[in-house]
Amino acid sequence: MPAKSAAQQKAAGAALSAKRGETNKSTLKGASREMYETMTEKQLEDFASTTRKGKPEHIDG
Repeated sequence: MPAKSAAQQKAAGAALSAKRGETNKSTLKGASREMYETMTEKQLEDFASTTRKGKPEHIDG
């Protein structure tokens, strides 16, 4: 499932980095921390690989 906003894509990238051990999970906040705890590495890859072109920065709801 692709990310629906640029912010969602960025949060998934941060969570994926922590999931892989490239960054410390204690640096995660908000949505990226929740994604880290609830999503698999494959799900995070799908979100993080979404292109940001044409995506809004944030979405409501």
